[in-house]
Amino acid sequence: MVRIFAWEYLALGFTALVVVGVLTPYARRFAISHQIYDVPNSSHKSHVEPIPYLGGLAIIIGTIVIAYAALFAREFSAKNLALETSVLGPALLLGMVGLWDDIKNLKPLPRLIMQSTVGVFTAILLLVTNTMGTQTGHAWLDGLITLIWIVGICNSINFFDNVDGGAAGTVAISSIALAYLGYQGGQYFVAALSAVVAGATIGFLLWNRSPARIYMGDAGALFLGVLIATLTIRFHPHAQTKWTSFSTKILLLAVPILDTSVAVTSRLLRRVSPFQGGQDHLSHRLIRAGLERRIAVFVLWGMTAGFALCAAVIPSVSRLTEEILVGGAVAVWIMMFSLFLRTSDT
Repeated sequence: MVRIFAWEYLALGFTALVVVGVLTPYARRFAISHQIYDVPNSSHKSHVEPIPYLGGLAIIIGTIVIAYAALFAREFSAKNLALETSVLGPALLLGMVGLWDDIKNLKPLPRLIMQSTVGVFTAILLLVTNTMGTQTGHAWLDGLITLIWIVGICNSINFFDNVDGGAAGTVAISSIALAYLGYQGGQYFVAALSAVVAGATIGFLLWNRSPARIYMGDAGALFLGVLIATLTIRFHPHAQTKWTSFSTKILLLAVPILDTSVAVTSRLLRRVSPFQGGQDHLSHRLIRAGLERRIAVFVLWGMTAGFALCAAVIPSVSRLTEEILVGGAVAVWIMMFSLFLRTSDT
């Protein structure tokens, strides 16, 4: 894609912010009029009053409209249209599955099947078009990594949406870092879509921050999960070793991965299904440790920003500094995993 100036990325993100910020209250009104609520009717729910869903619908519409509008206005071609659709199409499909789940409450298995289907499709597409950012050199292994990554990140973002502003703010921070890395590395397609995602999530966050007036639901979480997972897979870090190249992508989403790892490990140790909801996520543990809900969210955002900053500086440091930086970040992640896992599960 043709290089565009930094201010155009800012304009792209700001436009997405405004569009989603305007659409979200309409989605809220629609949800209220049709009685589409997240009702606190199970033990893993942390809110006490029903909160409208369908914030994800505003995110989906805003992201797709702005992304395609920018494409048609700036550099439309059949090739670029196919490229953008190959990323937005699977995300839209899974977003619609999430929307159905928000309305009808699907079982975990159908959702996992659809996530796996999207993962397999994306893996095949990336292998056929040779657009995978970091490769191992073995097609079957690259395909397996892509499948696991997409399904894993989808569920991580979905799981992370357990506190007001948690998922939206975290995806916004990760997307900003990815947009910066994409721009600096000359990967303008990744940078542009990441800027749109960042703006869309910030626009939604205006309504989703504590106390939340609307939730994104599975529609938004699965849509954003596929989108950010696919963009990070396509992104080629300018790292000097293969392991730090892979690590850059992981650092961008280290906190949602940490949240899922802690929750799933905790449930397995307690012989509870990993798909069963619970009060065992990072936000719940921070709140039980004495933090206010809003402060707990800021802590999670700060953790995300710290790991994202590590990822952002990797292309500009020496090989030795790069390896020390990534090694240190991995050590911090392991330490956090151990500390969080030791806190109370309920």
